[in-house]
Amino acid sequence: MSSLSIALGAMFLQQTFASVGKVLPAVVAPLVIAELDADPAWVGVYYGVAAASSLFAQMGCGSFIVRYGALRMSQVALVLLGGGIAVAAEGSLPGFGASAIIGGGGGAVSTPTSSQLLGRVSPPRLAPLVFSIKQTAVPAGLLISGFLVPTMARAIGWRGAALVTAAACVVFAAMMQPLRARFDSDRVPSRRFRLSDLRTTIASVLKARDLRRLSFACFAFNGVQSVFTAYFVTYLVALGYDLAAAGFLFSLVVAVAVPCRILWGWLGSFHVTPRLVMAGLALGMAALCSRGCSQWLGRWWRWGSWGLHSAPPRCRGTAFCCRRQPVWRPLAAPAQ
Repeated sequence: MSSLSIALGAMFLQQTFASVGKVLPAVVAPLVIAELDADPAWVGVYYGVAAASSLFAQMGCGSFIVRYGALRMSQVALVLLGGGIAVAAEGSLPGFGASAIIGGGGGAVSTPTSSQLLGRVSPPRLAPLVFSIKQTAVPAGLLISGFLVPTMARAIGWRGAALVTAAACVVFAAMMQPLRARFDSDRVPSRRFRLSDLRTTIASVLKARDLRRLSFACFAFNGVQSVFTAYFVTYLVALGYDLAAAGFLFSLVVAVAVPCRILWGWLGSFHVTPRLVMAGLALGMAALCSRGCSQWLGRWWRWGSWGLHSAPPRCRGTAFCCRRQPVWRPLAAPAQ
């Protein structure tokens, strides 16, 4: 098999496990809320803390990727994510706080590591399509989580479901070890992490026009996706659905994003400029996300609009690639 095929398959599975792990707290949230008699607003607090941890992890992970290699850091990301999920199974407020910090920061590294690895082996012309296929793992993971996690939670409890998911992340991290010699040959052991890497990363994004525009688009798209993912199942349970039905509807809504990921990447690679694809997705999401219209037009429009709007935010960045030069290398201060 070609290096591209092996790398794409490995990173697809890595992103799938990472996606399952990151969305698991949202899927089991109704059970946790009921057990602890907590306010649903704590779900938002959990994901807010996880997002803050993710922000620092992604800004500072460049030097680690350069030093240890993208595949090694993919393994580290899954192990940290698994550890964060396992800590949440303890069930206390400090446990959930530690889970958000460890799992949020660790899981966030999975995307830049996979992008760095695929950026090395992907022909520039195929980059939008390759990255779209890789990012299809995100809705695939949400699908799996929506279908399987409620069933596991019913059989072994939400803590058992969390521990099984954590173990799965760690096991797959170990399974990637045979690929390390092949894909981490570009690592630079002399690279050291510096606090200035955080500032350098931000400056590098703001100075590059294409990256700056993409970062603002990702900010808007990711905001919508985060709210949707964090509260969808909890909202359905509050409406009276049981957890299994809520998980099924969550998976059903997310399913539309799987073919759309590849579709947008294919359009951006061969038929339409990536910027136009991104702009179209943004306008479509804005039109279909109007909560006011969904309240006026009833339940079926609400289901339809949720399903359609799940595709654009989940395609952030996959349709936008610079055709002239790759931008996937880690952004960190150059080695001295």
